[in-house]
Amino acid sequence: MNITEALTYIHSVCWKGSIPGLSRTQELLHRMGNPEKRLKFVHIAGTNGKGSTAAMIASILRKAGYCTGLYTSPFLFRFNERMNVNGVDIADEELAEITEFVKPHAEAMADHPTEFELVTAIAMEYFARRQCDIVVLEVGLGGELDSTNVIDPPEVAVICNLGLDHTEVLGNTLEEIAKAKAGIIKPGCTTVLYRGTPSVEAVFEETCNAQGVELRKADFDALTARSHSFAGQVFDFGPRLALQIPLLGAHQLRNAAVALTAIDCLIRRGWEISEEQIRDGLRDVVWPGRFELLRKHPDVIVDGGHNPQCLEALAQNVRDYLDGREITALTGVMADKDYTHMYETMAPLVTRFVTVTPDNPRAMQADALKEILTPFGKPVTACPSVPQGVEEALRQAGPQGLVLAFGSLYMVGDVRKTVLGV
Repeated sequence: MNITEALTYIHSVCWKGSIPGLSRTQELLHRMGNPEKRLKFVHIAGTNGKGSTAAMIASILRKAGYCTGLYTSPFLFRFNERMNVNGVDIADEELAEITEFVKPHAEAMADHPTEFELVTAIAMEYFARRQCDIVVLEVGLGGELDSTNVIDPPEVAVICNLGLDHTEVLGNTLEEIAKAKAGIIKPGCTTVLYRGTPSVEAVFEETCNAQGVELRKADFDALTARSHSFAGQVFDFGPRLALQIPLLGAHQLRNAAVALTAIDCLIRRGWEISEEQIRDGLRDVVWPGRFELLRKHPDVIVDGGHNPQCLEALAQNVRDYLDGREITALTGVMADKDYTHMYETMAPLVTRFVTVTPDNPRAMQADALKEILTPFGKPVTACPSVPQGVEEALRQAGPQGLVLAFGSLYMVGDVRKTVLGV
């Protein structure tokens, strides 16, 4: 099996008609020899900030000398990004080899695994073969019934910022969503929580009390922003002064506070991580596509935010970093997202829109999005593809202008490819 055959097989597995639950993943991993039993984990759930928080924790663990796996989704450029060890994505040959190993086990099952379950099993085998000391594992959807939740109690269970997303699966209130996310909390782990409303925090407090688990809430009051520019941010967190991160936006400081709280929990559990390694890990973290400056003259910024909370964070970044500038918004969206709220938040901040159709079956067509945006009273140009949209947005912005690409993480990779030529 080569990489093309492997990806064809993985993507041929259909999500539709599958029943939520862990039984298929458990059976598949059991047939494979339970590679997940040979690993330790930091398990990360939440609506927003999971990827950034995971990237920060993994970067610090790598600096501390641990062989560190990182499992995230979705990807920007290549499928291989979803699983890496020590910052290097899985190689085509290894992905193909492990998929070939997993395939007969999956095919032998009466109830075939979903695509995400299959990918999770492949990742577990990959991390076990690489003898990872620890894996930073991002939940795909929800928590309790997500296929990543087949693991034994993690070292730390991290709950990131919660918002109303995937409500058709997880529930219509933040409290219902919190209950689904709390399913990753197991006896023997430590839990770290991104602060929320009292009613949401109560869900996690009750779960931790019932499971006998220590709950640590990230202390946002201990955060002090010192400076920010497109080069990054400098901040204090409690006794740690002048920390640096390249990720932009006030929300990334809160994500950093969650990551640092998780690292402190690991240290208390016996993991050896120095203050210098913490600083180096934050400073060198890489997580593209989140309010990222791709080029200058004209300036092009991409942001993969795709739900109301993300767009509120993006709007704040526009006010903090782009105040007073004319903004040409390059945008595309999935048809099943809360795009009404999204554009109500952003329309007052931009000068004009260029709409595109992202390369995804769930994408809204550019012409349909144009009709939705026209009532906001800003000029709107529809382009059928992302490359055409980039060209038109650059033309409209002019050499001294600014293009802000947002609306869907699925669009960000194609914008980066077009702008950077990679």
